[in-house]
Amino acid sequence: MILVTGGAGFIGSNLVKRLNAYGTSDIIISDMLGRDDKYQNLVGLKYRDYIFAGNLLESNIFNDIETIYHLGACSSTTETDVDYLISNNFEYTKRLCNIALDNHIHFVYASSAATYGNGERGMSDRVSDVSIYKPMNAYGYSKQLFDLYAQGAGLLTDITGLKYFNIFGPGEEHKGDMRSLVSKAVKEIQTTGKLRLFKSNDPNIKDGEQSRDFLYVTDAVDITLDLQENDLTGIYNVGSGVSNTWNYLAECIFRSMDIDFNVEYIEMPRSLSVKYQNHTQADISKLKSMLHDVKIMDLSDAVDVYIRNYLLK
Repeated sequence: MILVTGGAGFIGSNLVKRLNAYGTSDIIISDMLGRDDKYQNLVGLKYRDYIFAGNLLESNIFNDIETIYHLGACSSTTETDVDYLISNNFEYTKRLCNIALDNHIHFVYASSAATYGNGERGMSDRVSDVSIYKPMNAYGYSKQLFDLYAQGAGLLTDITGLKYFNIFGPGEEHKGDMRSLVSKAVKEIQTTGKLRLFKSNDPNIKDGEQSRDFLYVTDAVDITLDLQENDLTGIYNVGSGVSNTWNYLAECIFRSMDIDFNVEYIEMPRSLSVKYQNHTQADISKLKSMLHDVKIMDLSDAVDVYIRNYLLK
């Protein structure tokens, strides 16, 4: 059996959907559904059982589990309750990992590109000491804590860590302000005829020229499953390897909506500005060297698929 934590979440539900497409339904999903519409991501999925995340660690299922995809976490980059983040993203992950290792279960966990901070030390998954990276927000720090723990305990030869970059696609609607710009932009453009982007907080970067490594969720899921199926351990960047500007992303969005480009630049809140990553780009040379056949959709094509097949419907 396969356990997917965060299985009702964005990446988790897409992973379960892909497993179902492969004919696999021997799956246990664990999550916290709360009061939003996240539960709708479970509709239509095939799985054996659902376990509330607060009860998972004390459950008796682990003798039957072969693989754990631990994708459950608080993913808010603006969360300020650091104790909550550490408890949820670090302590919980540590306990679940130790249970997995004690039961000889392959443990695959979600880290984050937020651990790389401002990128002054690069964004390579080949380094032997992850402590060189300095996260800029509490979320990134909570994710790095487990990377550091796994490194210090010598676990990275037995488990697989995934540093997801900016993933977007169907199933993210419940994330509110944390969902992708593509998800938020369609309604904004339909309502106002324009899209607002943050002005640059760096005099060396023009407005809208801040950049991100964007990856469509189906590609992120394929990489996740391929790493597990090939029994590859260690930490891997999960990104496109290409950095695109917010302006270019906006162009793709307007083009897919058949609307003329119309962007308004607004001031970035200071609370965000001091922790803002102006550039991310995954070094995926390690990933490509290990999998050899990594297929990544072009950003323009991915935006078009997402908008025309999902958001405009």
